[in-house]
Amino acid sequence: MTRRLSQARERGIPEATVARLPLYLRALNGMAERGVSTVSSEDLAVAAGVNSAKLRKDLSHLGSYGTRGVGYDVEYLIYQISRELGLTQDWAVAIIGVGNLGRALANYGGFVSRGFRVAALFDADPEVVGDHIAGLNVEHIDELEAVIRRRDVSIVVIATPAAAAQQVCDRVISAGVTSILNFAPVVLSVSDDVDVRKVDLSIELQILAFHEQRKADRMSGGPVMAEEWPKSVDLSISPDVLGSLGSVPSVRPTDDGEAR
Repeated sequence: MTRRLSQARERGIPEATVARLPLYLRALNGMAERGVSTVSSEDLAVAAGVNSAKLRKDLSHLGSYGTRGVGYDVEYLIYQISRELGLTQDWAVAIIGVGNLGRALANYGGFVSRGFRVAALFDADPEVVGDHIAGLNVEHIDELEAVIRRRDVSIVVIATPAAAAQQVCDRVISAGVTSILNFAPVVLSVSDDVDVRKVDLSIELQILAFHEQRKADRMSGGPVMAEEWPKSVDLSISPDVLGSLGSVPSVRPTDDGEAR
């Protein structure tokens, strides 16, 4: 996948556009399942949760402009986006860290239909190594590099504790992997040629908590948020008030530093 996305960047497709392509693809797949053959930019934008102008600009980077009065051919647009994302081929994925999250990811059935095949599972816990999950035996982490090369793994999912994540990251990179999906609650240090996508559920929950608190404050007349403050406050004194004050003696410091 890294090679395909690198080619997209070389052709000038913005990162923000690449990030939205999966949204369009998901919406299009849903339409195809319902038997929809063509779709307007407005309807596709609503289904994907973006505005239609942005969608048309994104798809223009793929060379897809639709047909005036008709819209986009759903099946062909699915092919175009899938090709751009590298989903027209099979990608082998390894999951490192087979705790509750790792097991859930391994058992997720949606990967295969989207071009991803879980090819290996790894853990360091002797109680977990050897378990049979989703048709695979959990390998010991000591076998990491050999299994990655033998099974031609292209993408690694890190679902380890934070303390182990950087070391695991360094090992998979040394084994030739340059695409990493990180679920560990830590920022990984990698070189520019390595693509890392971070998923932190606790951060997403905190953001939602912020919005819930703001809604609660507004309903209860609670604290005013910063964006609701007046942009400026006029602190000038009117001439009438200045006139009523009369002359104001100047204040100058004396040699001992006190004002007189």
